[in-house]
Amino acid sequence: MSSFDAQALFNVKGKVVLITGGSRGVGKMIATGFVRNGAKVYISSRTVKACEETADELNKLGPGTCHSIPADVQKVAEVERLVAELEKREEALHVLVNNAGATWGADIDEYPDDGFAKVMSLNVHRVFTVTQKCLPLLRRGAAQAGRTNLSWISPARIINIGSVEGIGIPNHETYAYSASKAALHHLSRTLAGRLGPEGITSNTIACGPFESKMMAHTLSVFKDAIVDQIPLSRIGEPEDVAGAALFLSSRAGAYVTGATLTLDGGGLVHMPSVAKL
Repeated sequence: MSSFDAQALFNVKGKVVLITGGSRGVGKMIATGFVRNGAKVYISSRTVKACEETADELNKLGPGTCHSIPADVQKVAEVERLVAELEKREEALHVLVNNAGATWGADIDEYPDDGFAKVMSLNVHRVFTVTQKCLPLLRRGAAQAGRTNLSWISPARIINIGSVEGIGIPNHETYAYSASKAALHHLSRTLAGRLGPEGITSNTIACGPFESKMMAHTLSVFKDAIVDQIPLSRIGEPEDVAGAALFLSSRAGAYVTGATLTLDGGGLVHMPSVAKL
């Protein structure tokens, strides 16, 4: 019954992980969780200095390792270079975390066309591009553990970082962001149906508010009001999103695919008329 032990159920030691946008914010939180649990993590971001500094910081934590491959995944050529570099270093990829993203806020009458296009491109189109280019590595990752009859012993995993704004109606004007995250959630489900038979799962973590560069201004002004709308009375912490990613990447999450895990402290189910005790 040792397979039921927590160390076995949630073990990611030795897994090869790629995290886009992994140098800061939610991506860094997830990278930290994998490194602290013995995985070999590759992080990518368009800022070389930030990417290398984060890799150095996480390598000091161990026992896993963190490696920097800077790339601007907004550009197809950069995606291809990123994956080519990873293929030089690794035979297989076990976990792909599509975290790189952008947002844009503006009044509906002033919302710029190029801003809308940029957000949709990075948050949806390039998630597909990165996933597509990583498929040979992911297939080899699944093949390493082998099969039992028709089932895969340890599928490769795709984790897409979505948002509660792609589920509920946001109370601010981030039209492209909310639309892109809703599209990402559905893309993730579509990938799950297509890639499951090949031994690759695809799931989404729909994040609520976390400390990040993207949320910095909003939290600096509205944090108290936001927390007041969350039944668990706080914003997300690094362990919350890292733990969700570890679950989806381990034996514990091997039978989960096509799911959208809402990670928002209950914000979407907040009941305004019920006072907190």
